[in-house]
Amino acid sequence: MKADRIADPWGGRVPYRRHEAWPSRVDSYLAEGVEPGAVQSWMGAASLLHSGGDAMDIAVVDGRLAGVRGRAADRVSRGRLGPKDLFGWQANGSSDRLTRPLVRRDGHLVETDWATAMELVAARTRELLDERGPGSIGFYTSGQLFLEEYYALAVLARAGIGTNHLDGNTRLCTATAAEALKESFGCDGQPGSFDDLDHADVIALFGHNMAETQTVQWTRVLDRLAGGDPPRLLCVDPRPTQVARHATVHLAPRVGTNVALLNALLHETIRHDRVDHDFVEAHTVGFEELAERVASCTPEWAADICDVPATRITEAAELVGTTDALLSTVLQGVYQAHQATAAAVQVNNLHLIRGMLGRPGAGVLQMNGQPSAENTRECGADGDLPGFRNWQNDSHVADLAKVWNVEPSTIPHFAPPTHAMQMFRYAEQGSIGMLWISGTNPAVSLPELARIRALLAQERLFTVVQDLFLTETARLADVVLPAATWGEKTGTLTNADRTVHLCEKAVEPPGEARPDLDIFLDFARRMDFRDKDGGPLIGWREPEEAFEAWKRCSAGRPCDYTGLSYDRLRDAGGIQWPCTEANPRGTERLYTDGITWAHPDDCESYGKDLETGAAVDPVEYRSLNPDGKAVLKASAYVEPHEMPDERYPFQLSTGRTLYHFHTRTKTGRVAQLDEAAPEVWVEACAADAVRLGLGEGDLVRVATPRGALEARLRVTDIRPGLLFVPFHYGYWDTKEGDGPDGGGPGRAANETTITDWDPASKQPLFKTAAAALTLVARADGRYAPAPTTTASAPSDPDSVPATAGGQQAYATQNSEPGGTS
Repeated sequence: MKADRIADPWGGRVPYRRHEAWPSRVDSYLAEGVEPGAVQSWMGAASLLHSGGDAMDIAVVDGRLAGVRGRAADRVSRGRLGPKDLFGWQANGSSDRLTRPLVRRDGHLVETDWATAMELVAARTRELLDERGPGSIGFYTSGQLFLEEYYALAVLARAGIGTNHLDGNTRLCTATAAEALKESFGCDGQPGSFDDLDHADVIALFGHNMAETQTVQWTRVLDRLAGGDPPRLLCVDPRPTQVARHATVHLAPRVGTNVALLNALLHETIRHDRVDHDFVEAHTVGFEELAERVASCTPEWAADICDVPATRITEAAELVGTTDALLSTVLQGVYQAHQATAAAVQVNNLHLIRGMLGRPGAGVLQMNGQPSAENTRECGADGDLPGFRNWQNDSHVADLAKVWNVEPSTIPHFAPPTHAMQMFRYAEQGSIGMLWISGTNPAVSLPELARIRALLAQERLFTVVQDLFLTETARLADVVLPAATWGEKTGTLTNADRTVHLCEKAVEPPGEARPDLDIFLDFARRMDFRDKDGGPLIGWREPEEAFEAWKRCSAGRPCDYTGLSYDRLRDAGGIQWPCTEANPRGTERLYTDGITWAHPDDCESYGKDLETGAAVDPVEYRSLNPDGKAVLKASAYVEPHEMPDERYPFQLSTGRTLYHFHTRTKTGRVAQLDEAAPEVWVEACAADAVRLGLGEGDLVRVATPRGALEARLRVTDIRPGLLFVPFHYGYWDTKEGDGPDGGGPGRAANETTITDWDPASKQPLFKTAAAALTLVARADGRYAPAPTTTASAPSDPDSVPATAGGQQAYATQNSEPGGTS
């Protein structure tokens, strides 16, 4: 059965009932002219362009990638693939891939050989270490590399260089997920499982546009909605997403007010005594303080702050308060605001006081946005120590030092690991003299881009960029290292519900491009990092050896991988950690028998003050939680830091669209995906458009105190007073000289966003900028280049032709349920 998976991103329905297993449906797409019989080999992999971890097989013909197909037995996707999975692999074959290293000479990047490039990096590293010490060197990585690569990076950065400056762009998308889990449960680790979607009676999505960010899991929800005993949905989102259109209750609050809304839901839950008192007594601390904090947070109080009807808040409270199986998911609508951690923690609180944890259909998914964001957290390639060890706990540091065979003093733990926003501030101020950026594009993805471009362009900052393409960031670098990517190297990815998949090398990388692991190991060899006995700090060379080394580091920790191996993952497919020899099938849900990692001797973190971000003292934590229970941490609502005024009367929110990933370095090079959403746009509601005399397709200017962009207007059913701009669009595919630095109008959403972050998770704010909207030019028959299949659908469907997929339908193969294609 052929299907246009651009116009219909979620494919056909395979209905099933609650508590039944999700039936399989195998999706596939082969390059034009390639018949299934021509495929010479199929190599296993998992999705790289979202956090779902959908398993797939890569088709190989004559040494090149030729397509993909889903895997029917995969526990995550049951054979389904989303549009980015089906088409995104084609970016690997782009003609503008980096194939040789580049170095800056006389102000220009020129090609060189690997030995010259790497020795230049190593020489600058040695110079900085000799002159200024390890604090002068920082590493900023991605959520798209493999576990093995993050672990190598963590070892060389923390034990080799000895720097505290190691973080990833996961700071922009999943830092709050990690912090909220640590605040509530003492440790990171996703409590729930995607399988809970099969069993939940109510699914509550808080700031999570699942339909566009995890398309396969939204397909799972749609299949349940089409079957018997469908779940009821609560959607909290200011935009008219597909989730909102299917919701039993949709709340569209004013952005930045999630804590007020959640406090009202907690108020109603406690007021009506919808509390599992036995669970609360046995497994939590802090209930009395929480109840006192939310006692005055009535629906009427929250309605005034959130600008939603009190009756709707009451309906939402009844929905989540009376169900027998509540699954909640949380993502960027919560995470990228000024009270991000406080709001995410209140979702955890709701589950804890209702006892909705550790059983089928009752769980929390503090979601990720990237395919290996979970791996950065486990391996210590972000603001944590490897294996979820506590930097404030000397025994944890000593244990890690034993694994690496170094002295504990070698591992920096005098202060919290430096978060990305602080690292870039240090680079701006000059204390960081070298910044190594791997697999990410901060010149488009970080807030306040004029500032980011200026600091990256400083002559005193030596910048190394490791990537597939000459991105906006790479253009500012001193050394550019061409990297191999998915399908061109071997490694593991761990998805948002702790499922580990093995991705096999299918083809050779182009030219001289190298796997990220090889690049990091080359650097470690040139630096001659040694352990305390004089042996090599890193003694492994191949991905499988790195995986085995990681297993030793994870042993006995919450994210225990010791029961996994490459062979087991090849045979069994995705397996959820913790997985040990005693539990070789993995662990579907955490906390099935109480809270396991919150004891003061075991916890990953003692927590933080949610309003200031100040670290909780170990003695204070031990006094509060001597028995290691979950912590019910209350928080008062605080107004957003930047509010609309006469000059900037709107709030501006940025976010994703279904067809693109991050800064479009891959998806923008794929015809099917690029044609579905070829250019940036701005969304405003019909009432605001009429008031300003604006219409569909008008060229408008969005300005904030930091900068501005120009784009065409899409009139939608977004909440009044709010503008939305997708953040994917930078300048790599525009004419030279276009953009703010060339004197032209901005295109990137982050020209406008603010340098500010949540106090606890340090995640930057992308949802609450104050903005102005003005006319630049009339539409003149044009319309916004925004998809009509998604949250950007026009409020008047007849005013805009279907834009998703452009003029061409891209057919994929959808098999019959349970079959193959």
